[in-house]
Amino acid sequence: MKIDAGRLRDEPEISLTPLIDVVFTLIIFFVVTTTFDSRAALQVKLPQASAREVTDPSDALLIQIDAKGRYFVGANEVLKSDPASLREAIVRVAGDTRDQTVLLRADANTPHQAVVTAMDVLGKLGFGRLSIATAPEPDE
Repeated sequence: MKIDAGRLRDEPEISLTPLIDVVFTLIIFFVVTTTFDSRAALQVKLPQASAREVTDPSDALLIQIDAKGRYFVGANEVLKSDPASLREAIVRVAGDTRDQTVLLRADANTPHQAVVTAMDVLGKLGFGRLSIATAPEPDE
């Protein structure tokens, strides 16, 4: 006599929903906790100077100028090189704060006019603390 003949066997099932939830949570965790180095985005060859005064650039407003005279405020590129566009980008990033230090990083081959334009815009906006980044002179 067969007792099991009428019953259907349960097939084992692997549910992927919990696995997808765990992987999605890990992806979100790593994206949120990852820090990005903004200095690696733009390669700037700094001019050399013998003075070695070090300032804390962590809370400074960073303005970078590459060798072609293009401006970068924070991590964003200013699309036009005119003073009005640079002014708008600085105001957007800095807001109403004018007492913070501004770190100006210009490439050694940057046209002088681009640096003067940036300094002029910063002066007109009321920034009084300006630091110009340089590289130390090579030891001979």
